[in-house]
Amino acid sequence: MAENWNQTALLVIDMQKDFIEDGSPMLVKGGKDIVPNVIKAVEVARKHGILIVWVVREHDPLGRDVELFRRHLYTAEKVGPTARGSEGSELVDGLVIREEDFKLVKTRFSAFFSTHLHSVLQREGINSLVITGVQTPNCIRQTVFDAVALDYQHVTVLFDATAAATPEIHLANVFDMKNIGVATPTLQEWSESKA
Repeated sequence: MAENWNQTALLVIDMQKDFIEDGSPMLVKGGKDIVPNVIKAVEVARKHGILIVWVVREHDPLGRDVELFRRHLYTAEKVGPTARGSEGSELVDGLVIREEDFKLVKTRFSAFFSTHLHSVLQREGINSLVITGVQTPNCIRQTVFDAVALDYQHVTVLFDATAAATPEIHLANVFDMKNIGVATPTLQEWSESKA
């Protein structure tokens, strides 16, 4: 956690209604519990002038850009999860994208895969990433491993502002990320650090 605030970006990953709200088709069971901490992480980032990157899934309504294993969820008769323009693709209540923030649309697990995220971060002088959101074994982990492969100096996963379907899955994935040098402080530990 030795990153400088002005060289840090906060990535808020997939905090959308289709992943968080009860009864949603792609519900991550632990997601609702972290909403207050993600809101707080955004507040801390705003206070310190950290670039906030809202990483969201938005798919073609017919699923033409979705992974093969999810294609069956999209038909002409049924709107699939996080379809572009659907209510389920919206951020959960309490999270708001501001003009100074950056919104990144992805169609795969990693925020780096087939997107221009790395170029944007390089242009902004970012060398440290702080990750929040869902879900730990998929989009969080894949983004983190890509960030490490791309040589970001500091990669941090906020332990209590990320979640998975179960606490056991979350812990196992956090353990794996720690083993590749990723910091995993709590929100409070991170917000009270120098950077």
